[in-house]
Amino acid sequence: MLGPTTLNITHNLTNTLGLAIVRGEYAGALPSEADLCHQYGVSRSSTREAVKMLSAKGLIQSRPKQGIRIQEERYWNMFDGDVLKWILVSKPTLELLKEFLDVRVVIEPQAAALATKNGNEEAIAGIRRALIRLNEADVGLDDPLEAEVEFHTAILDASGNRFLAQFSDFVGTALRVTQRYTSKIRGGLELNLKQAQTVYEAIASGDAKTAEAAMRSQLSELIDLLNG
Repeated sequence: MLGPTTLNITHNLTNTLGLAIVRGEYAGALPSEADLCHQYGVSRSSTREAVKMLSAKGLIQSRPKQGIRIQEERYWNMFDGDVLKWILVSKPTLELLKEFLDVRVVIEPQAAALATKNGNEEAIAGIRRALIRLNEADVGLDDPLEAEVEFHTAILDASGNRFLAQFSDFVGTALRVTQRYTSKIRGGLELNLKQAQTVYEAIASGDAKTAEAAMRSQLSELIDLLNG
């Protein structure tokens, strides 16, 4: 069993190597475990655990006598929190931003529609609190990005679907990635406040059709912005 210090070292090495892989700093393969130990000044056990973690995330494939090969992007677990974070802090392409939005278009309008049927009083109140934060952020009284993340994840939670709720980290990361670009284009919030109000009111009143349409409209507007 690894102690706290070893786990910390393993996590740091995993983070360093994962970010380097995402940034394309290694061409096709990682150095051997022995070379990684020497390069980063860590133990063999920490290195081995880091390699296992990166393998589980789909970034590498390690086989005896074949070395540590870097996997093509299509094998990466794009829903893994660490992988998403590494993409976030690197420089994502416009194509990747559009792919993020494509997934959101599939998920979020349906989540809004389900929230009209499955959202209990507490869940609806959570969306309302997030909407208040959005309005405060619009006049400089709150953080706009965090307010938007809360609004969208509150809707996922209110959907009452455990699988959709699991997309909260993905949607939060997607927002953090795309907001950097959309805010430069039009400034301020990614989310149109009028649309956000419409989404909330539709969910609160049980109007699935309007909730879905308003959320889809907001995301379509972002796609149009990126297509420029």
